Amino acid sequence: MADIDVRTAATYARKAPDERPLRGYATVMAVFGAAVATAAGVAKLTGKRLPERPAPADVALLAVATHKLSRLITKDAVTSPLRAPVTQFESAAGSAEVNETPRGHGVQHALGELLTCPFCTAVWVASGLGAGLVFAPRATRFGMAVASAIAGADFLHLAYSAAKKAAG
Repeated sequence: MADIDVRTAATYARKAPDERPLRGYATVMAVFGAAVATAAGVAKLTGKRLPERPAPADVALLAVATHKLSRLITKDAVTSPLRAPVTQFESAAGSAEVNETPRGHGVQHALGELLTCPFCTAVWVASGLGAGLVFAPRATRFGMAVASAIAGADFLHLAYSAAKKAAG
């Protein structure tokens, strides 16, 4: 992990409205890098190989499942106890979602940012599912199909509610 001195952090964050925990970010990135390197090492040791080209159906399933799982992790009201150590509740966001903000300093704040941002969490989710496609493709595809079905159901629920509201 790169050593980030106090002056560099202060200079970087000069115009930021809140703390920019560069060391916390670096720690989170190091954990991600170590997880990816570990998966790659285990794959090499066990003879698992990446596909020549991912199948288009797998990519589509991966995209929809990543979307759903990222939102489930970062926004779902029911998963808020998992985020509570690093976040603070702000408001309900509708459709069983909540708005939260990161709290604390350093790694705690960086994890709070990661766990409140579906875009940020999507990198971790997609990487985990990608590793799953290498190590346990059948189970991973099934799990991605379930998550994709839930995402589809979510969109249908929203469309139904909008149609009901428009009708009257």
